[in-house]
Amino acid sequence: MQFEIKPRIEQYSTCRQFAEACAIGPDDLVLTNQYIYEPLFGQLGLKCEVIYQEKFGAGEPSDEMAEAIYKTIQGKPKRVIAIGGGTILDIAKLLALKHVTPILDLYDGKLPVQKEKKLILVPTTCGTGSEMTNIAILALLSRGTKKGLASAEMYGDVAVLIPELLQTLPFRVFATSSIDALIHSIESALSPKATVYSKLFSYRAIDMILHGYLEIQKHGEEARIPYLKDFLIASNYAGIAFGNAGCAAVHALSYPLGASYHVAHGESNYAIFTGVMKNYLVLKKDGEIDTLTRHIAELLGCDQSRVFDELDQLLGCLIHKKALHEYGMKEEEIDSFTDSVIENQQRLLANNFVPLDRDRIRLIYRQLY
Repeated sequence: MQFEIKPRIEQYSTCRQFAEACAIGPDDLVLTNQYIYEPLFGQLGLKCEVIYQEKFGAGEPSDEMAEAIYKTIQGKPKRVIAIGGGTILDIAKLLALKHVTPILDLYDGKLPVQKEKKLILVPTTCGTGSEMTNIAILALLSRGTKKGLASAEMYGDVAVLIPELLQTLPFRVFATSSIDALIHSIESALSPKATVYSKLFSYRAIDMILHGYLEIQKHGEEARIPYLKDFLIASNYAGIAFGNAGCAAVHALSYPLGASYHVAHGESNYAIFTGVMKNYLVLKKDGEIDTLTRHIAELLGCDQSRVFDELDQLLGCLIHKKALHEYGMKEEEIDSFTDSVIENQQRLLANNFVPLDRDRIRLIYRQLY
């Protein structure tokens, strides 16, 4: 298969327009955050069941959080409507299934992945792209890692883009989520599974995100406001791209850091990003990585050999890049993180631009430590 776009994509200017067009009512379960729902949906008098994710914990989604949310559902909804960031979208994909618990059994393949409810996914950040993918990634707390469950049964039926939802997004969340989208687009462009179709979306997302970043670099944080719709669409494009071609080592190496030290997904990816890219270049300088670095060099106006140093400098205008030890990682964890990646992230490592063996993964952690 060359290419597939699974969910139908809809766009509305406001949340009211979406709620009316979607006819949200008693047969619907809405999973969201209170700070999102109350100001934008609270005055609409919707009769649906609403669950606020933050009542079950903060940060990245986990198996324990998803279990607790599932057990809270009161009715028997026919539709699950997720309005939120990656945590909410990923958990909602599980709630739409017929067999949800025990979640560890689901992730171990002991339960069938069978869709039971219609699924509507509404992103409120400009990064995860999860509204376009069939993957739900959870921290499996008892195992100290993250793992993705992927199945065609977990695609949303509809992905809804509402630029109004980004208006109150804090700058740091904007930064970490959009960096995640940039990494999605770059990893999917380099993936062996990439096609001419998926690369259209990868490269267009890169163009839109970096253009916005350059404006922020020149004019400050508020310069993002006129570009929020572009960032939302770019995130969607990146989701389409990696939904077809996959993400790879950046995500794989970031998962133990995120799971162990509760680092936001986009930030943990940022901590790993250029370390992986520079090691790719050590192993192979031609092929798609040559095309990619040449393209980005033109966008940034820099020499091709300095692309990833220049990217680090540009992203540093959004958030400060930390060494791994600054998150609390211990030197002796370099080996355990490496082992965790080898053991748990083969789905992602299969999409690497070039294969990375255990010694190379350990070296990347060492360089970034």
